Order: sequence, then C-alpha cells, then structure tokens
Amino acid sequence: MEAEHIEIAEFIGRYPPFSFLPQDALYSVASAIEISYYRQGADVYCFGDEIHDFCFIRSGSVEIYRRNGHLYNRLSVGDVFGQLGLLMKNRVRLPARALEDSLIYFVPEALFNELCDNFDEFAYFVEVDDKRKLNKEVQQQQEDNALSSVKVGALIARAPVMISTQASVRQAAQIMTEESVSSLLIIEQITSFEDGGEERKKLVGILTDRDLRTRVVSQGIDLETPVTEVMTSSPKTLDKETYVFEAMLMMLRFNLHHLPIIEHGSPIGVIAISDIVRHESKNSLYIVGLIHRQQTLAELALVANDVPACFVRMVGQESSAHIIGSAMSVIGRSFKQRLCELAEEKLGPPPVPYCFLALGSMARDEQLLITDQDNALILSDDYEASKHGDYFESLAEFVSEGLDRCGYPYCSGRIMATNPRWRKTLSEWRTCFADWIDVPNPDALLNCSVFFDLEGVWGNVAWADDLYQFIVNRAQKTPKFLASLARNALLRTPPLGFFKEFVMEQDGAHRRTINLKRRGTAPLVDVIRVHALAIGSRARNSSERLEDVIESGILPDKRGQELKYALEYLAMVRIRHQAEDVESGEEVDNTIEPDKLSDIERRNLKEAFNVLSSSQRFLKYRYPFS
Repeated sequence: MEAEHIEIAEFIGRYPPFSFLPQDALYSVASAIEISYYRQGADVYCFGDEIHDFCFIRSGSVEIYRRNGHLYNRLSVGDVFGQLGLLMKNRVRLPARALEDSLIYFVPEALFNELCDNFDEFAYFVEVDDKRKLNKEVQQQQEDNALSSVKVGALIARAPVMISTQASVRQAAQIMTEESVSSLLIIEQITSFEDGGEERKKLVGILTDRDLRTRVVSQGIDLETPVTEVMTSSPKTLDKETYVFEAMLMMLRFNLHHLPIIEHGSPIGVIAISDIVRHESKNSLYIVGLIHRQQTLAELALVANDVPACFVRMVGQESSAHIIGSAMSVIGRSFKQRLCELAEEKLGPPPVPYCFLALGSMARDEQLLITDQDNALILSDDYEASKHGDYFESLAEFVSEGLDRCGYPYCSGRIMATNPRWRKTLSEWRTCFADWIDVPNPDALLNCSVFFDLEGVWGNVAWADDLYQFIVNRAQKTPKFLASLARNALLRTPPLGFFKEFVMEQDGAHRRTINLKRRGTAPLVDVIRVHALAIGSRARNSSERLEDVIESGILPDKRGQELKYALEYLAMVRIRHQAEDVESGEEVDNTIEPDKLSDIERRNLKEAFNVLSSSQRFLKYRYPFS
C-alpha cells in the first residue's frame, strides 16, 4: 500500500463513521477515494444533480442548503454528507457549497453500500435522518426498560374476589378467609342500555385486611354491619393498559397497598405492592416506606443516605428519565411530608390551615440527585401575622433544616418557606402571581421559572391545585406575558458553536466540560413551559406538558416528537453521569466531558442540542415580542 493511502486511512479513521471500521476496511476506502478541490463559493452539488459518492471533508468547510435556499447545516473537517442523495434515487436533495477553500474525499457508491451492508455501526451513523438516530436511541432505552413496557394487566395473578353491596362485614371476612386474599372488591350489578341491556359489575369500594383491623375490630363494630359502611368508597383504579411505573407512582403518592385494575369499566383484578416489587421498583418503594416510618430527624437523615444508591440501581435497571425523575421526586416529597408531620408533633396543631409547597423540579417529577430545596407556604386567609406568625416561622425552619440534613441543601436564592417573602395567604399568592403575569419584569420572570412549577405536598393541597389553575388561566390570556416568558427562555442557549462543535468551558475546574442542566435540560423545560401555558395545559411534568402541546397542534409537523426525544436523551446523559459520579465516589454534578463520550453519543448529543436550538428559534416566531 502506498504511503499516501496509509496517511488517508489514518486520517479518516479518526472520524465517524470511518472510526467504526477495522483497519483493512479503512485501507480499502483509502485506496478507492477520489479527491477534489473546491474554491470558496463553488458548488459541490446543486439540487437535482446525480450523486454517486459519499463525501468526507478533509479540509475547509461546506454549507448544506434546503431547496428554498435556507441554510440547513454547516460542516467542517471530519464531517460527511451526500448519504441522503445516495439513499434517495441518486439525486441531490440538499445542495452543498464550499464556504471556504475545501478539499473533499469522494467514496464511490458501490463501496459505500458495501460498508453499510457489512458494518452495522457505519450503517447506523449514515441513516437518512439524524433525528431518527436520536429517536432510535431513546426508543431502545424505553423498550429495554421493564417498568415502561410492562402493563399492569400482566401483573394480575387471579380474577378478583368480589362481593355485593348487600353483604355484611361477617360475610366479607369469611370470603376473604376462604379465598386467602387480603382485599375484597365491593361491587353492584348495573344494567347498561348502551351495551344492549347487559349487566356489568360496577366497582363501588374495596375492603382490605387493614380496614378490618382499623375500622371493624379495633372499633368494636357489629359484624352484621353492611360492608358498605366500613369499605373504602370510590377507590383509586387503573386501566389494564396502564404501565407498571404509573401504577407504582400512584401507589406511592396515595400510600395504597391494593390497586384495582379495570377493563371497560369493570374490575378484572387487584395488584398489590408485592406485585410491583417484583418489577424492579422495590428500592424506591422501600425508601418511601422507610421515610414514613421514621420518628426523628436523625432517623430520616440515615434513610437519606440510601437515596444515591437507589438512584444508581434505577439507572442500572435502565429505567427511563421519566421514571427516575418521578421516583426521586416522590422520595423528596415524602421527606417533606414526614418532616411536616414531625413539625406538627413538636409544635402542636397549626393555628390555621396551610399548604406546604414543593417548587421546581420536585413539583415537575423531574428531580435528580443534584438539587436544593425550593419550597413555600400557602396560608389560610384567616392568618394573622401577630397571632400565627411564630408558629409557621418555626415550622418552616424545622422542615428546611430537616431537608438540609436529608441531602436537600438550603436554596442559595432563599426560595424557601423560611423566607417571610414566601409565606403568603392564598389571596396574597393570587395577587402576587397576577402582578408577575401582568408586569413581567426581569425579577418577575425569574420567579416565574421556579414558582410556576408548584405542587402541594402537605396540608390543604387543594389550594395548590386552585392556585396553579389560576396561574394557567391568567397566563394563557396574557400574550404580553407569554412573549416575555418566551424571550426569557432564549437566554440559555445550547453549547454549539458556529461549526456545530461543542462550546465548552475553557478554564477552571470544569475546563473542557458542558453543564448539561444549564445548557440542555433547563432550557428545554423553559421552552416547553411557555407552550404549555399558552395552550392552558394543567400538566406540571415536562413530558406530560409536551404531550398536551403536541395534541394542541401548535408545533410544526414532527417538532413535538423531536422535542420529546431530545428531552429524554439529554436527561438520560445527565442521569448516567450522576450515577457514574456516585459509583466512583466523586462529587455529583451536572457537568459532562464530551471528549469522553463515544462518537455515537457525541453525535446524538449534538442532534439533541440542534433540536433545542431550533425549538428556541420557533419561540421567537410563535410569541413575537413587541
């Protein structure tokens, strides 16, 4: 082999997709390559030209255009182009022009097809659409994850044991004993005229072993009492097509031990926590259970030590970002709930009703390991500072100190209930949010990015839902606010330079790194929040907001799915990095080193950032600021 071919093989072997090839294949490519030189401004390909080569940029740079003349992409040394034309009847669909004097390597079509046939990674890299590669990566993660692919119907081990509403407590207990079950469904037969007059079973309640202990035996209730007087009425249910992870989250949130499963409105079985445990979620369930059983702050702090290991195990089980974020948020809310309980035990019952709020990522079900505490208090309109202020100040201090000891550090911006500014009555919160929306100055917009993601975790939680509905209604009707919020969502841009290379920190402890939260997931969350408020979505989770946005039809074709996959991919890269930090004993952070990623990971990361960039550009069009 000639020295020139060896040098070419060595050079192209540094860049994907050629970096995936073995040495003999690289030599074959180097021997077959043809070289052409293009001066600045010269057309490499025009629209409709025949194309029979796969192109590699040896030096210089090339711009790729759409048919309408708009810039589509800008490529530099090591980038490839032309595969779209080769795979689409050998006609150029995206014209290419030299941005500067450039040297191009041309790989003949026959050899290109041979490489695609023989080397899967090469073929994967040159698929027609970069976004398909990113989508495929995310879809593969979801298909590999049992919790997000198994539906609750698959967990049902037997038909449900049921009894009519006419039965007594004694009859219910006898049936539970005979059938060796810990729960019994209470049903009534109804005739549905819509189904041709056929009878079907309507679930009206559930009776469990725990109910028999706490509502019958311990209370000395007559065993001939109708079962309807001791059952849990209108129990939570799930359709059999619901995914296991959704069942897990419902049971965690409402502290349920038994969950009826229905099909076409009728019960077909019951799943218990033990069924969920068998599907790889025992770690988060176990920790939540432990949290609610601890009696002191010191005991809670010990439980908190297990949270990072739980996080790592979920990552190892290949759970999705949505599942991990939801589980970690449930754990965080559980700490707050138990701390509020302990505070009330110490301070006595609250003098007026209140609601303790979770804000930010915890409210969105997107919490990971690196987080501070963002919280606030809604107080009854009967609150009087002179009479009740000391109590709620003490409660806030107790909960915030407890959260700090449990791994949720104090917020550097003092967005905590310990700050008197964030202890307001329900009416005062309404006025506050109305002012922020009506007069969207920089401070108001900064507060909105945190306070617009809220959820009640303790006390009168219905106030939080009412307040959130107020926010959504007012924001949707205020175009000026939406435009301001959209402009604010453009402040954090993806870390891609002029030639779509990563822009990384240049000095300091984080040299050659990218903060994936600040430059990736957080800007995407901001973009999605604007659209969600604009359509009046009541969802708080970014994925759920995005589903509402997609359904509304306000996004260009396929843009919603691109955003969905980009959000999941960026979150998973961040999650895996945090898990690696835990396992290596390093301080957990949000900064990744692109140089340590594989070629495919780097390319997918760039594509996710490209999706973020285009979504930010669309904000300017959709919500013009005047």
